[in-house]
Amino acid sequence: MPPCTEPSSADAAASLWQHRDFRRYLTGQAASVAGSSITQMALPVLAVLHLDATTAQVAWLAFLGQLPPALLALHAGALADRHSKRRQMITGDLVSATVLATVPVSAALGTLTLTQLMIVAVVQGAASVLHDAAAISLLPSLVDRSLIQRSNSRVGALFAVAATAGSHLGAALTALLGPARALLGDVASYLISAVCTARVQTAEPARVRPETRQLRGEIGEGLRYVRGDDRLWTLTLVNATTSFALGLLNTLWALYLLRSLAMSATAFGVVLGLGALGAAAGAFTAPALARRCGPGPMMLAALAITPLTQLPLLLASPGRAWQITIGAALFVQLACAGAAGTTQRSIRQIVTTAGMQARMQAVSTWLTSGARPVAALLAGALGTWIGVRPALTAGTLLLLIPLVVLARSPIRALRNMPDPPAAPLPSPPAARTSPPAVPTPARTDDTRPDRALGGDTS
Repeated sequence: MPPCTEPSSADAAASLWQHRDFRRYLTGQAASVAGSSITQMALPVLAVLHLDATTAQVAWLAFLGQLPPALLALHAGALADRHSKRRQMITGDLVSATVLATVPVSAALGTLTLTQLMIVAVVQGAASVLHDAAAISLLPSLVDRSLIQRSNSRVGALFAVAATAGSHLGAALTALLGPARALLGDVASYLISAVCTARVQTAEPARVRPETRQLRGEIGEGLRYVRGDDRLWTLTLVNATTSFALGLLNTLWALYLLRSLAMSATAFGVVLGLGALGAAAGAFTAPALARRCGPGPMMLAALAITPLTQLPLLLASPGRAWQITIGAALFVQLACAGAAGTTQRSIRQIVTTAGMQARMQAVSTWLTSGARPVAALLAGALGTWIGVRPALTAGTLLLLIPLVVLARSPIRALRNMPDPPAAPLPSPPAARTSPPAVPTPARTDDTRPDRALGGDTS
């Protein structure tokens, strides 16, 4: 099996951007990312400033929104390997659009409550799990294996730009229409995503397992597959421990900025936009950084820098100078996350066989998402008992754990992207009684792995 090499930048760009289905997929998912950023901007403002949510209520809202991935990720991944991925994506988009639309309607009728927001968070979270599990494993079926890292780089960068635009649009819509009506932007984004997904025409990979097999058996197979590969298991643990630390920090982050540091809704949106630009920069430069420094050292450096970017938040006081400093620190933090995330995602996609892609990612999503609700509850407890700033300090210290996990793994010294798994050898031909035909020369692309790959968008 030849090593996984990348084509030139010009060839890769042409291969990616001239593919209509890849562009349709990217357009729909980018619209969804932009819409989600609107909600990320508007929902905390709606809960904290308009519904007077307490620290504990903010923590519960975050907990319930993050609970569905922890409960449903493994099942969603197995379903994505078993059924039509596009149909699963469209269903998730339509359910999310419908349930989110109830928020501005209730606000207009004067009946909106925190309880309804929590119910919406649960239903939308469940629909997003179904959508994301299918989207993760559909993307690599649109590109050749040799283009995976560059494809992830383009996707990550565009998604970060879309998140930036969504944050600024969310701030503008919140200021003009109020936070509840601003959510209509996210509703529209889900509808755009559904239409673009429906227009993707590339045939999905053949499903080799019979649909009569029990889902539990396929889930167990995915768990054993990830646990049996040291590379997959290490990167999954890094993702899960990072998610736990960031789950604690993100639960209290908006509350701390809006209330303790008296940041306006507009300034809050600008800070989120700066962070998204950092994520775009990190994702876009990830292939070049990985070639220059090696994937392992680059990811290790990114994890080492991340805790340092939390220091301005812990030291800040109200004022524009600190707001600018926090925005710059968030830019660096998400640049590190974009570079490391794109690289580890590419490694996992490359080393995983085609039929296990959705379940491989589902295991990572399950552990990563399972850490977030626990972190949200811990954040609420710590924020109530010892205060928000000490709780943020605890979350910063937890960011050292993924650094230690990667530093103790051989992946830390990985200098090149790994080779793909070997394709199964063909069965020998049956004995023939008639004279054999003259063989034709073997095609050079017969040694390439199956193009039906999976991956993720995180």
